[in-house]
Amino acid sequence: MSDIRLDGARTLVTGATRGLGADIARAFAAAGARLVLSGRSADDLEAQATSLREQFDVEIACCPADLAADDGPERLVADAVAAFDGLDVLVNNAGVSHPASVLDLDAPGFDATVAVNLRAPALLAAAVGRDMVQRGIRGSIVTVASAAALTPLAEHYAYSATKAGLVMATKVLALELGPHGIRANSVCPTVVLTDMGRRVWGDEAKAAPLMGRIPLQRFAEPHEVSDAIVWLASDAASMISGVDLPIDGGYTSA
Repeated sequence: MSDIRLDGARTLVTGATRGLGADIARAFAAAGARLVLSGRSADDLEAQATSLREQFDVEIACCPADLAADDGPERLVADAVAAFDGLDVLVNNAGVSHPASVLDLDAPGFDATVAVNLRAPALLAAAVGRDMVQRGIRGSIVTVASAAALTPLAEHYAYSATKAGLVMATKVLALELGPHGIRANSVCPTVVLTDMGRRVWGDEAKAAPLMGRIPLQRFAEPHEVSDAIVWLASDAASMISGVDLPIDGGYTSA
């Protein structure tokens, strides 16, 4: 994706210290964006920021946040906006997954998933969108949903429900923020082979049933998701809004 540049674009990436979030941050740094990295651990954020500064020579601010806290999203937006006097891009990536059968579902587990996967990103997007409107910024919001938002996945009841909610929330953002020149899209990956993805799905016997439903017969590599997000945030996708983009090797269309 070296041909797509986001030089100077003020970009907030949540869940930026590990897994897909770390790769997204790397992709935006490589494209020249100014980054606000957010996650729970201040030490992990600083380590990630130091690495990206050394590699790509970009400006980076770190904003630790607990998105499950009642005021977590509001405080993060205030800190992120203050870092570079506004935001041009929000990448809503932070999320959790606690696989469990419907038969084993309990209220605390469901509520914890909703708090991080739906409530936090929805409130973040609304607050960032509001700030963009106030500042006259024609920005872009990209939310990481999941293929599990588009087709049912066993033992992912709460996860699928929250990710499906994000897909529709993104469409409402596109509808209401579009007249202000702000675009909103979501990406819906299948399993992504981050370190955690490899640990969870590295067992061939476990992976085979799901992989067998993917026409390309493989899972996604992190850069395949990150590159799509960079593209959606860029002017190359300037007429794309309200889209939920499957990055799933044909899984949801098969």
